Amino acid sequence: MTVKSKLPQTTTTIFTQMSQLAVEHEAINLSQGFPNFPVDQRLKDLINHYVQADYNQYAPMVGVGELRQAIAKKKWELYASRLDAETEITITNGATEAIFSAITALVRAGDEVIVFEPAYDSYVPAIEVNGGVVVPLQLRSPDYRVDWDEVRDKISPRTRMIIINTPHNPTGTVFDKTDLKALQSITDDTDILILSDEVYQHLIFDGRQHESVLRYPDLYCRSIVTMSFGKTFHATGWRIGYCIAPPEITAEIRKVHQFNTFSINRPLQHALADYLAEPEHYRLLPDFYQRKRDVFREAMQDTPFELLECSGTYFALAAYRQLSDLGDQAFARWLTREKGVATIPISSFYSDGTDEHIVRFCFAKTEESLLAAAERLKR
Repeated sequence: MTVKSKLPQTTTTIFTQMSQLAVEHEAINLSQGFPNFPVDQRLKDLINHYVQADYNQYAPMVGVGELRQAIAKKKWELYASRLDAETEITITNGATEAIFSAITALVRAGDEVIVFEPAYDSYVPAIEVNGGVVVPLQLRSPDYRVDWDEVRDKISPRTRMIIINTPHNPTGTVFDKTDLKALQSITDDTDILILSDEVYQHLIFDGRQHESVLRYPDLYCRSIVTMSFGKTFHATGWRIGYCIAPPEITAEIRKVHQFNTFSINRPLQHALADYLAEPEHYRLLPDFYQRKRDVFREAMQDTPFELLECSGTYFALAAYRQLSDLGDQAFARWLTREKGVATIPISSFYSDGTDEHIVRFCFAKTEESLLAAAERLKR
């Protein structure tokens, strides 16, 4: 039997590959973006309460009402965005499912989607498997800023969607007001949709403000915003996120969502609804992760790596041009095997494999892990 692949260029993700290599060589894993410290005991107790109280059957397809109401309240407090929890908020199986369901619902064969690269690796396959055409726009080191004039030049009659990601994985770049205003100007009086990936909304440093699309009504009216509890509450394995969009867009996304995952872990939803009433955790996150960033940057000063600016997320990019002539794929594997520190090659985030000899370190780790990794890299 011959199977013709719909994604012939797609292989196992680089995150899976590098984490497996880290296990094989007992390396400190600064590759895949997951914390190695525990979830708040209060949240774990809440989950256990709802499991023991037998909230263990299907949740409503769109998500538990209490959680959607809590999200709506939080977005009003943070962004002055007045949302209808019934018609604009959907709980999803992580932000990745929200992204896939949105693209599947809204992108048709032949539609063009503008993607800023380096880009989170789920965007391109989701577009391609639905028959869309990826229009990549390259961001380059050291600052990875968007050239909005170039974006304007990329717009065509077939442009259906622009995907943005702020704070940006993998670069740590953060959009400011001028970026959102430029995007609004470009898309005014068009039928172009905006897919705004904001999973690192609370991981933003140096006193910056997160410029969510939700702050801009003229942008939100054409937007899908995806966010994640896993990144916020140190629980990436729970795979729980949410999608916010105007009612007419949400209705289309839910048509796909109901046949994709149908409903999401019910005890977690009830626990998160209670936990969101205690906002101290996410308000402390910027300082919490900024300290980790600064500890890692300080520890890396005596290594041959050149760390780039990081304004958000929990990733730090490092150039190694003074250290090796190897391409970043080979270098990342060598570093894991020979030096015992796993990282991610940035060429994996470009559809054409652009290689600037830069790797990504995840600093969502204990201070002991970060210092131990830096010590290995110094040697």
